[in-house]
Amino acid sequence: MPANVSTAIVFVINALTSLYLLVLLLRFWLPWLQADFRNPLAQGILRLTSPLVIPVRRIVPPFGRLDTATVLVAFIIQYVAVLLMLLVIGQTAGIAAIAGTAIVKLGVLSINLFVYAIFIRIILSWIAQGAYNPATAIITTLTEPVLRPFRRLLPPMGGFDISPIFAIILLLAATIIVNGFKPLGI
Repeated sequence: MPANVSTAIVFVINALTSLYLLVLLLRFWLPWLQADFRNPLAQGILRLTSPLVIPVRRIVPPFGRLDTATVLVAFIIQYVAVLLMLLVIGQTAGIAAIAGTAIVKLGVLSINLFVYAIFIRIILSWIAQGAYNPATAIITTLTEPVLRPFRRLLPPMGGFDISPIFAIILLLAATIIVNGFKPLGI
């Protein structure tokens, strides 16, 4: 298979699995951040992920507040995606290397979820300042715990809240650090 075709297939596999994994990670993080699950967007997240999570939850109970079923489903999906990408590019790896890569990729995707949410919140503050909709409520729930410590250190200057800039810088630095633990180059 030509390299450009295999690269395109790897891109499609990575993009599609990442989109669904972002929804699964939202399902994982929203209870931790005490989101309002009466929110229609939160209900949609539950509907999209329940077909895979609920059957696993019957076998794997939660561990305290940790939604182990969602974590396990996300890990399995990421593991299979890494395995498929390896097969497409014609490489092999051991179970531990694939599992380690899957865990690191989930960690990076989780950090990126917060980065994306902060970017969306910044853009919404320019366009629809003070407007309420279900997406805004979810974005606020995701970003406020991350931005709060930065706001304590950096109060608004001249009406501008620069705390998101520093939060994004640190989150992207965390992404670089976590990516360094990835055993495979996928």
